[in-house]
Amino acid sequence: MSFAELQVCAVEAADAAGGVCVVRCIGGVARAGQVYAVGELRIGLRRIERYGRAVGFFDAGHVAKVHLTGSVVALLARGQVLTYVPPDGHALAELEAWLATGPPLLEEPHPEQLRSLATSRMQDGELPDGVRLRWGRVALAALDRADRPEERPYVRSYLLRCFGPGGDGDPDRDPAALCRDVLALFELTPEQAAEQAPGWRDLPRPAILRLRRIKNLLLCTEPARPYLAATDPLAVAVDAWAAVRPGLP
Repeated sequence: MSFAELQVCAVEAADAAGGVCVVRCIGGVARAGQVYAVGELRIGLRRIERYGRAVGFFDAGHVAKVHLTGSVVALLARGQVLTYVPPDGHALAELEAWLATGPPLLEEPHPEQLRSLATSRMQDGELPDGVRLRWGRVALAALDRADRPEERPYVRSYLLRCFGPGGDGDPDRDPAALCRDVLALFELTPEQAAEQAPGWRDLPRPAILRLRRIKNLLLCTEPARPYLAATDPLAVAVDAWAAVRPGLP
């Protein structure tokens, strides 16, 4: 079961106690009594109305008028998404255990929602470094579940840039492994990319996107390169690509 999500269509009334909004359910099932998150703030879903009468729930694809509690209602804007928070929320340790062994959760997070949550926690400078690292691993696990391996280098690069290589043999912060994995994604050699770069505007769209993807992924190697010895063949390969990158679209 995925988390319920509500997208704000309009705020009809709001004061210090809460307000009334028209929302569309864009995921899961919204039920009266649930609690929703807006960043770190919480909103209570007190009442749901559809076609002029109170209902207990409504699901994805449908619109309803909802009565919400919480002063933050006055700050809501059209298009903003509210995400259901299960009772007591999912603690980091609970999510880690679920990802590792698959024990049942009251509400199973959708991989995309989990990725978004974990990424924001990973980047939260107010959290201890150790907790941010754990959220980074959750983000990587969520990408695996969402079948989005092409985004893993960006998370690994962020962890390496912020926290350095893993002294405990953490493969997600191994500079050499990150560089190898990034370069393995390229279908071209640096020489081939350099040959195509000057006339990239005349290339077919798939070829342009391929060059642009390479340019973006090369950024992931930047925090890793200082940890490679200058004579390391991997460093030589990264440097060859770095020389080509400025000319890519």
